[in-house]
Formats: sequence, structure tokens, C-alpha cells
Amino acid sequence: MKIEQYCVGQVATNCYFIINNETKEMLIVDPGDSAQMLADRIRRENLEPKAVLLTHGHFDHAMAAEELAEMFGIKIYAHEAEKDTLKDPGKNVSLMIGLRDVYHADVFVKDEEILELAGMELKVLHTPGHTAGGCCYYLEKEKVLFSGDTLFCQSVGRTDFPGGSMSGIVRSIKDKLMVLPDEVKVYPGHMDRTSIGAERAHNPYL
Repeated sequence: MKIEQYCVGQVATNCYFIINNETKEMLIVDPGDSAQMLADRIRRENLEPKAVLLTHGHFDHAMAAEELAEMFGIKIYAHEAEKDTLKDPGKNVSLMIGLRDVYHADVFVKDEEILELAGMELKVLHTPGHTAGGCCYYLEKEKVLFSGDTLFCQSVGRTDFPGGSMSGIVRSIKDKLMVLPDEVKVYPGHMDRTSIGAERAHNPYL
């Protein structure tokens, strides 16, 4: 497996490509902007997208999802509790940048659901707190976690947006993420990569 990181959009969101080295199949995590640039990269590397995975429905993570899904004929995945966030410009905070965007997903997943995509297994971890339907995607075999805006390097996601809860996000992290092995690498929605062990030791919110 190979992971590529692209910083996109107005608030420097981390979009990730999860690539199956053997087949060139791949998954797109949180394409918040720059659809054409991401598509050009996919085509340049002769990759075969299989799905778009959204950790949550805020504009800076979802804005380019539909365009990419249409380009490559693939489906968009999000947690079932995120339906309202996706379709409400106030909750997806696109109003903050002067837009009234509505986003969608084709497949709504459940907590603890195992997704088999691009020859890989990903476990959905529902981690509300940043949004009601925020989730993380955990590749247990590879010891990799895509944490969206739930867990950051020595920080946690904002909770002052609609549907946010500081007690909720801390509980989500403690109950769902801090039970993972220390060596799990964490790829967050913003800022630098980290690990579960590093956050267990140094995150002031936990």
C-alpha cells in the first residue's frame, strides 16, 4: 500500500490517495477541492479509483467529491449520521465561504462496518464530536488510520460548528481511537501526521 497526500483548498485540507501497489486500484479520502488537479494526478500515475471516502461533510473535505465521482464513475461513501450535514449549507459550513453547497453520498456506512474496496479492508469508526456523523477509516492490517477532523497532532477537531461537541469528540477519541495500538500511523484532515502512541502521550485534550 502507498499513501499520497495533497493539500487542497482554502483551509489546507489533507486529501489522501490510498493506493494498492499491486493493482493500481485506489481510494480518494476527503477531496475538499482541486478536482482537476487530483484527477490529473490519478491519470498521470495510471491509477484506478474505486471510491471516494468522506470522513465528514464539511465543504473543505467534500467540495470536489461529486466532480471526481462523476469523472471516474465511482461512489461516494460517508457515515449514515452525516446525511444532514451534507445537505445543509449551514451544517456543512459552506455558508462561511459565501456558498450554499449541498453535498451527497451514494453509500452510507455504519459504525464498525468493514469496507472491502480496492483490494483493501477498512473499518469504519464513528467518531462524532466535530460533526454528528464524523468518522475515521482504519486499515488494521497496515496499521493506518485516516482521522479526518477528529484527531490531530497534539490537538482535536473544532467543536464550535453546528453539531459539534467537545465532550463528544474527546469521548470518541478515547473510546474508539485510543484503544488502537501505539504504532498506528494517523493521517489527519489538517496539519502533520502523527501516531496513536504519540497522541496518547502528548495530546493535551486526552
